[in-house]
This record gives sequence, structure tokens and C-alpha cells, in this order.
Amino acid sequence: MTDKFTTFAKLHIPGSPLILFNVWDAGSAAAVERAGARALATGSWSVAAAHGFADGEGLPVDLALANAARIVGATALPVTIDFEGGYATDPMQCAANVAALAATGAIGCNLEDQVIGTASRMLHPIHDQVARISAIRRTVGTDFFINARTDIFLSAPADMHDAAMVDAAIERARAYADAGASGLFVPGLVDLKLLERVCSGSTLPVNFMAFNGAPGAAQVAQTGVARISHGPGPFRLAMKALIDAARVALG
Repeated sequence: MTDKFTTFAKLHIPGSPLILFNVWDAGSAAAVERAGARALATGSWSVAAAHGFADGEGLPVDLALANAARIVGATALPVTIDFEGGYATDPMQCAANVAALAATGAIGCNLEDQVIGTASRMLHPIHDQVARISAIRRTVGTDFFINARTDIFLSAPADMHDAAMVDAAIERARAYADAGASGLFVPGLVDLKLLERVCSGSTLPVNFMAFNGAPGAAQVAQTGVARISHGPGPFRLAMKALIDAARVALG
């Protein structure tokens, strides 16, 4: 397991990012592994939708853990799990939940700083999120990859992103790093100049989320990003292919 932790961390190279084509179950994990992936990551939206639940921790935590265990058991690759807000606001309960996730064999997780269930994507105050990250780090040890997601850039349309939001993201990045985070995830940020500023200001490797219409991987890599994930995109592509094939078959 230590080799998987080390391997995964070393794949985060600024300017030559790790590409994660997000999966949602054991079958999709095996398929993406066969395609040549070096590591696997889930997307919470996709996992929830595949099981008939809404995103935002609508998927019961026991099912989230069981699904993670099945994915880990289906591949030889390092697996990181989108664990949303850790299924708790209390730091110790959040840490206990992430410890249960680590026990499945997952080598890391995403942990977001939005208050789950708030339509406006209200964020936890920095000191509260720091307390959660610190508790997780103390509980799971030094190797587990905590990808600290900030939803700052999901709280406003892309054309409203500005330098002040970047400064706020960098402030959180530094606080999260001091608390023990391993990476910084900035979904929603697509302005390459602003993204480059985040990469320059963060001591943590930065994760960009790709989606249809966003800049391509080559452009994103030039900003210093170390990881590119695809969120719910792969699941939506698979479901479109399934619907199209079913329509043909059903006449």
C-alpha cells in the first residue's frame, strides 16, 4: 500500500499533470484501467447517479464506502475517492469517516469546503475547514492524499472570476497546506491567467477539472497544474452512449 501512496503522490507534476478520467463503479474502473490510466478517481456526482441518488451526500455513507471497496478490489492502480464533505461537519466524525474510507484501500480522497446542502455553495470558514483537515491528517497518517477542494469558483459564473477570488483561494490553499492537505482542487476555474496565479501561489499541487468547453489539457498544463480530473463527464458520456444504443435497439 505504501508504494501506491508514493506512486500516486509522485504522479502530481506541475506542467505534466496526472490525468484522471473519473469512474463510478468496479466495471468503469476496470475499463479505464484497460485504457491505460495510471491512477483512478471517482466523481461523487457519478457515483450517486449510478446508484439512484442525488449528489451532495445523498448517497448513504455506508454505500459510498462499500462502492469504494469494490473499486479498489477491481484494480491494481491507486484509487482516490471523491468523498464530498466527509459526511460530517464535526472534525472528529469527519476524520472517523475518512479513516473508514482509508480502510477500504483507497489512497486518498477529495474533501470539499462548501457547506453541503446550501444552494449558494456557502463555504465553511477557513478555521473550521482547517480543523477538519487537521483531524483527518492526525487520524489517517502522513501518506493518505487529502485533495482539499475549494468551491470558491463554483459560487459565481466564470465571467465573474477575478483576482480577489484567486487571492481567497490562495489564502485557503496555504491554510489547508499547513493543516496537512496534499493537494488543492479548484473546480470551475477556467481562466488560464487566473489559474496560473493559483498555481504560482499555492504550495500544493493544483487540480483542474476538465469539462466540455473548458481549455484543453495542453493549455492547462502550461499554467502549472499538476492534476486534471474529469468529474461527471465520463459518466454522462457513457449514459449518452447507452441511451443512443437503446434507442436504436428499441426502434
